[in-house]
Amino acid sequence: MTPDFDVLLLDFGGPCLVSPFELHDVAEQRFGLEPGTLSWKGPIDPDSDELYRTMVGGGVLSEREYWYRRTAEVAELIGRPDLELHDWFHEIYDPPRPGLIRAECLAVTDAARAAGIGVSVLTNDLSAFHGEEWSKGVPFVQTLDHLVDLSHTGFLKPDPRGFELAIETVGAPADRILFLDDQPGNCEGARAVGIETVFLDIADPASSWREVAKRLELDVTI
Repeated sequence: MTPDFDVLLLDFGGPCLVSPFELHDVAEQRFGLEPGTLSWKGPIDPDSDELYRTMVGGGVLSEREYWYRRTAEVAELIGRPDLELHDWFHEIYDPPRPGLIRAECLAVTDAARAAGIGVSVLTNDLSAFHGEEWSKGVPFVQTLDHLVDLSHTGFLKPDPRGFELAIETVGAPADRILFLDDQPGNCEGARAVGIETVFLDIADPASSWREVAKRLELDVTI
C-alpha cells in the first residue's frame, strides 16, 4: 500500500526537542532557584500559566514574545538584568545531550525514512533561540532532509509564507505533506495552505506521535 504522504514536516521545539516547560528543574538548579519556583507550566498545565493561555487564545502574543517575557521574569528572579533568551536556553540545552530529542520522534522518523518518507523541519526560532552552532551538535538535526528555519526571514508561522517556503524546499505538493506542531495556530496556518496536520500535545506527546505513525501507516511501537 502506498502511503498518503511523501514528507513528514516537523516543528522542532516541542515535537522533536523537549520543551523548556519540561526542563524547569534544570533551569532552577542552574540558576540557583528553589524547586518549584518556575510554577508556570504552559501546555502541561494551562491553568498554571495565564500568559500561555493569552498566547494560544487570540494571537495577541507570539510564542517568541511569550519567551521574552518569561526570560525577563527569570532575569529579575536571579538578579541578572542582562539575561537574554539565548542565555537561558544555553543553560538548559547546552551541551546537546541524549534525551533532549524525544524518543518517540526518533522512533517514528527512523521508521518514516525506512518507508521512503522524507523527514524535514519547519521551525520559527531554532537559531534565534539556540544560536547558529548548537544544532550542529544534535545528531537528529543532521539526519534531516531539509531544515527550514524562519528565524531571520521576517515572517513566522502561521504566516503562509513560511509554509510556502517549506513546500518549495521539500519539493512535494502540499497535500502530500503531513505537518506536526505543538501550537494550534500553526496547525491552522498549515491547513490553510492545504497541508494536513497533527497537533502535538506536550502533556502527552507519545499519543500525538502514535497518531503520526498511524497517519503515515508505519509499523512502529511507541
